Amino acid sequence: MAFPKQPALPMRPLVIDLRKTDDPRDVVHRAVQMLAEGCSVAFPTETDYVVAASVRDAAAVGRLVAIAPERDREPRLTLALKSADEALDWAPRLSPIGRRIARRCWPGPVAILVADDHPESLVHRLPAAARSTIVNTGRLRLRVPGHPLLADCMRMLACPVALAEPGGDSAPSPVTAEEVLARGGAGLGLVIDDGRARYAQPASTIEVDDHDFHVVRPGIVSHETLRRLSSLMVLFVCTGNTCRSPMAETIFRQLVAERLGCRPDQVEQRGVVVASAGIAAWGGGAASSGAIEAMREIGADLSAHESQPVTESLVRQADVIWTMTAAHRAAVLAQFPEAGGRTAVLSPDRLDVLDPIGGPVATYRKCAEQIRQHLIARLDTIQLPPGRPRD
Repeated sequence: MAFPKQPALPMRPLVIDLRKTDDPRDVVHRAVQMLAEGCSVAFPTETDYVVAASVRDAAAVGRLVAIAPERDREPRLTLALKSADEALDWAPRLSPIGRRIARRCWPGPVAILVADDHPESLVHRLPAAARSTIVNTGRLRLRVPGHPLLADCMRMLACPVALAEPGGDSAPSPVTAEEVLARGGAGLGLVIDDGRARYAQPASTIEVDDHDFHVVRPGIVSHETLRRLSSLMVLFVCTGNTCRSPMAETIFRQLVAERLGCRPDQVEQRGVVVASAGIAAWGGGAASSGAIEAMREIGADLSAHESQPVTESLVRQADVIWTMTAAHRAAVLAQFPEAGGRTAVLSPDRLDVLDPIGGPVATYRKCAEQIRQHLIARLDTIQLPPGRPRD
């Protein structure tokens, strides 16, 4: 196969100290130009330094392969994504657990191995020479590095970027510009120096399947943390987070515990995180006395509840957001439109849950029963983890 003639490569890479640069945008434009011209560029990430090349340039990708460690049943190169939202373009069958980890860990120090066997995967649009090195035994390694400079460059590029981590089991990945300069190989046109990598430890590499994940290569994010981040998270939203949403949180935890065969306080250990918040809540407010009494009657204790507002972090992490009214849903989506596919009114019929605030305990009981019936109807619409402890 004949490749287009490549431009002359620099004799010695240009090194730019990002910390001494007046305008980082100039560095971004220089890096993008280098990549477009067929050179490779060394970028800092939060864990180490990587060498990047455009996947459209077969010669540049080939030079990356030459410096990338060979690992059993893993691709030699990593495909860098702009954000977690892109994951489904490359792995349309990515499981719920894989989507959770991607949404919660990216950008960040986690690489995910996924299957590339879906006919609609963008991997089939990669040039043949690049695809043969980016895919191995039907698997693709994806990552969204956390350093903003690489992200800025990728937003300006019309094609994906492949990454190599010069090193291996016997030679750890470079964590300084000097180290990557020594290992960057032929074709390295630019090294962006941002000092020692923030963590100076390898990223964690995991593989996900339909039901779970396993760690392929340990890294800075522990198995325990990954396990927590892979949990199903359900968020209930009302106005002040003092009665309806805390009661919904409590009742849901009881129903899930019954399904999983555990106590309500063990639900999180089984892979389900339950939370509540309010669109107009102040942090640290107590549950209303009526809600505390109504929950006491079903064997639950709300006396330690502290209200919290709906935040970007909560919305981003939640897999399911159930609101007490249509107005609550509209308020959430007005601020966080990206959560539209995960946000619904708790009632399957989209009816508002009774607001008991200021009423007698009997009103709180009625509200709690209404919530319970809605939750029973909703429970089969979500995928709970198996009813066993998670390791």
